[in-house]
Amino acid sequence: MNPSNTVFDAKRLIGRKFDDPKIQQDLKHWPFKVVNDNGKPKIQVEFKSEKKRFAPEEISSMVLTKMKETASAFLGNDVRDAVITVPAYFNDSQRQATKDAGTIAGKSLTR
Repeated sequence: MNPSNTVFDAKRLIGRKFDDPKIQQDLKHWPFKVVNDNGKPKIQVEFKSEKKRFAPEEISSMVLTKMKETASAFLGNDVRDAVITVPAYFNDSQRQATKDAGTIAGKSLTR
């Protein structure tokens, strides 16, 4: 197990600026590295012996893609649609970033 390469809590980063006080507070508790990329938080990991930076939306889209694969395998059918919810306390930027994650994962979004 490699804690510095184990990413979680992407939801806490999604749609926020790097200098957001909540992000700065959370940084103290995460074993993985979050870097400032033009004001946006990016999660930095080592992947195939190379440092890579991922936006929180990309991490969320990876989770959605894996969930689709798992559900499709279990059901024996291709899962094409999904309901993606956001917490009521999310602001517009966080909602849009969550929609972006769905789009990156190949989901068509409805409102």
